[in-house]
Amino acid sequence: MKKWRLSAAGVLAANLLAAALLTACGGGGGDTVAITTPPPTTTPPTQEPGMPTLSGNGANDGYVWINYRRAQVGVAVLSRNSLIDKAAQGHSDYQRINNTISHQQTAGLQGYTGASLSDRLTAAGYRTTAPSAIGEVISATSNTSGFYQAEELITAIYHRYVIFDPRFREIGTGSATVTGGYTYFTADFGASGGYNALGRGNIATYPISNQTSVPVNFYSDTEAPDPVPDQNLVGYPVSVHADGSGSDTIVVRSFTITPRGGTALSTRLLSYDAGTNNSVRNAAAIIPLAPLAAATTYDVSFNGTVAGVAVSRSWSFTTK
Repeated sequence: MKKWRLSAAGVLAANLLAAALLTACGGGGGDTVAITTPPPTTTPPTQEPGMPTLSGNGANDGYVWINYRRAQVGVAVLSRNSLIDKAAQGHSDYQRINNTISHQQTAGLQGYTGASLSDRLTAAGYRTTAPSAIGEVISATSNTSGFYQAEELITAIYHRYVIFDPRFREIGTGSATVTGGYTYFTADFGASGGYNALGRGNIATYPISNQTSVPVNFYSDTEAPDPVPDQNLVGYPVSVHADGSGSDTIVVRSFTITPRGGTALSTRLLSYDAGTNNSVRNAAAIIPLAPLAAATTYDVSFNGTVAGVAVSRSWSFTTK
């Protein structure tokens, strides 16, 4: 059986105060997950209006796919920064050389460019001024496609939080492949001197309204941290996203997913107010506790507050 590994980390720095945006195994480093169940099958659709064309360059294709999905969601697309590219490529190379997946690097090992994401960005020449934010998602898969790698990271809910965070303005990506083995994909995100924004009280949703060919499942154990610790095979995560300043906390009053004409599914709620969201304030999600049905329309309803503003959204999507 194939192995598949994912990990996500992020760091928020605002007004010279550093805080965790999204961490994996404490502080965003040192985590290693080896999965021996079959990997998810959430490959990008083969036909979708407006979708980009695969170039075969893994780093570039991952960047293009992330921006494609961000544009669909309604958050700002990201400018590619060559300095962030350098940091991301260096980290993919380090993981390939040392056969590891981690947000941390160990000094003295071949390919070392900096212990933490912040260190690696600094070494690459990327500097930030407050308010600023940085984040990172990484994966190791047997599939070399950058579209595939980016889509799998979007499927993994804590990774999606980083990828769709409205604050980010810039991105860099890197990809390194072991012949006959893993492709290590890294996406690093940055914002310096200010953030992009949806606006106070606004949210973005994913899957988006009327999206089709949505995958039906997700293997929770392939993500670190594990969003559904007591179960592996679950349904596709549904999420809402808001701006990331300190006051933009999402508080969930109700959040449901229902097959058209049926009854609401059993789900696990990931939210800051419920204490299940890995300390992320500006996003929330529900994960169905069983795979979704194929070729089925699902109705989603969210009711809560964002930065203290009442917000209600209803939308639908259809599965593959």
